[in-house]
Amino acid sequence: MSTVTARLDTDTQAQLEKLAAATSRSRSWLVAEAVRQYVAEQSWQVEAIQEGIRQADEGKFASDHQVTEAFARWGVHAK
Repeated sequence: MSTVTARLDTDTQAQLEKLAAATSRSRSWLVAEAVRQYVAEQSWQVEAIQEGIRQADEGKFASDHQVTEAFARWGVHAK
């Protein structure tokens, strides 16, 4: 495990203190959990974007007809 230092505005710091007290968790645990969740979410999105770019680089695109059908299923008329 390693230590990371972060600066928080006064309001966020106060909310963190209240949350720590209310949940019987340490501030450190709450911050580590928040960062873990954020990193997991962002990593998934970046990986999905990179996969889309990889497929586009390989020329794997939906046809105009496929796009129009997909929009129609959602009730949206593609132009």
